[in-house]
Amino acid sequence: MTQEQAALLERVRKRLLEEPVLREVSMFGGRSVMVNEKMIVSVLKNGGLLVRVPADRHEELLTRPGAVQAEMGPGRDMGPGWIEVAAAAIDDDEGLASWVDIAMDYNRAVTGGQ
Repeated sequence: MTQEQAALLERVRKRLLEEPVLREVSMFGGRSVMVNEKMIVSVLKNGGLLVRVPADRHEELLTRPGAVQAEMGPGRDMGPGWIEVAAAAIDDDEGLASWVDIAMDYNRAVTGGQ
C-alpha cells in the first residue's frame, strides 16, 4: 500500500469511528471498507476512491468534479451504482466527507439502517 493510499484510508476510518460494524477487505485493487457487511468505499492504488452509490442517483453524481463511471477493466463498466472519484476531488475533508456520506446513506438504505 502506498503512503498516499494509507493516508486516505486513515481519513476514511476517521469518518466512520461511530460505526459499530466495520471491517476492511482487500478487493478492487485496493482496500475496501465494509459497513454492515456491505462495501461503502474502496481506497484505490491511484489515490482515488471507488464509491458505492444509489443507482438512481448515478447519473447525477457523475456530474460532480472528479467523478467517472467505475470500470473493472478497460471498457468494462461496473454499472450504475459504482463511481470512481479522482484523488484531487477528495483531497480535502469536505470532498471526502460528501462521498463517504453518500455511500453511508446508500448503505443504511440497503441494510435497513442498522
